[in-house]
Amino acid sequence: MHHIFIGLDHALFIIGLLLLGGTLTQLLKIVSAFTIAHSITPVLATLNVLNPPARVIEPAIALGIVFVGVHSLFASRQKRDLRLIFAFSFRLYPRVRALGWSLFSFNLGVEVGQACIVLTMAPLPALAHQRNALLGRRIVTASSVCVVLAGAFWFIHRVV
Repeated sequence: MHHIFIGLDHALFIIGLLLLGGTLTQLLKIVSAFTIAHSITPVLATLNVLNPPARVIEPAIALGIVFVGVHSLFASRQKRDLRLIFAFSFRLYPRVRALGWSLFSFNLGVEVGQACIVLTMAPLPALAHQRNALLGRRIVTASSVCVVLAGAFWFIHRVV
């Protein structure tokens, strides 16, 4: 859980995925894709199957945040919801040196931390939209812009 709560980029990526709301089934699929990718990549890194350098991974994570924010901004013009693809594709991170129980414990903590974020943040856009549709759209737009700006900042910072 510590990994989730100290990683603002991780939390912001999840929040960006939740901005468009959706049914419980949709949100579960998106979060599950995120969790699956977040579980596969440390295994691949630990087994030396996939071990890209941090100088590539860290900017890619920031770029993923930008993509999620941009998708939220322009979702009404798109026919497909790309969040499931984003959730799975952009969750690579540097090598984790852990095996067996340590890897399981890490992934379980990540899942619990993500669940805390989802349970806290997912209802907010829906509640805002129910009260006032225009206000709800403005909140999602403002939040999406914040996600894009934070991701762009991290991307530039990590590249430089």
